[in-house]
Amino acid sequence: MTLRVAIFISGGGSNMVSLLDSMTSDHPARPCLVLSNNSDAGGLSKAAARGVATTVVDHRPFGADRAAFEMALNETLEQYQPDIVCLAGFMRVLTEEFISKWQGRMINIHPSLLPKYRGLKTHARAIETGDKIAGCSVHEVTVELDEGPMLGQHTVPILNDDTPETLAARVLIEEHILYPAMLRKFADRLASGT
Repeated sequence: MTLRVAIFISGGGSNMVSLLDSMTSDHPARPCLVLSNNSDAGGLSKAAARGVATTVVDHRPFGADRAAFEMALNETLEQYQPDIVCLAGFMRVLTEEFISKWQGRMINIHPSLLPKYRGLKTHARAIETGDKIAGCSVHEVTVELDEGPMLGQHTVPILNDDTPETLAARVLIEEHILYPAMLRKFADRLASGT
């Protein structure tokens, strides 16, 4: 059985591209949808160029009504029937109700060595704290922000002259390696029912 993967993005989609390009050959999963909350997301054209269905569910018309936005997300997902949802730079915090529906089938990449630096500005925080290493984590999504079961991590050294931007660029290289590997591992586990 080949599993179906939906990928959520908000921007350029570099992690999405690494995921799409990995799902070939004997991979247990294939992409079925790339969804963005932003119609200007550069990743949409990259996905379309790879022959993957794309759609936009813009959060802005819903205002503060997160439940209505997430209902629209779920209605879209029901059309594509994904087995796995990958968050790849999706810049919306999802509610407990949405996460509960997909828990055990949704994973995320985060640009820090969790449990350190949940949330935003992870690279600046690591530098300001004086850390010697930084990195990225792939985890299952649970209702607690950036706290789900860990699937894997990669590290990079923090250099003396690093800025948040230079550190982010080096971490991103590792994200592009880690996320596809962890998606495959996660999909293998789901496909085998373990």
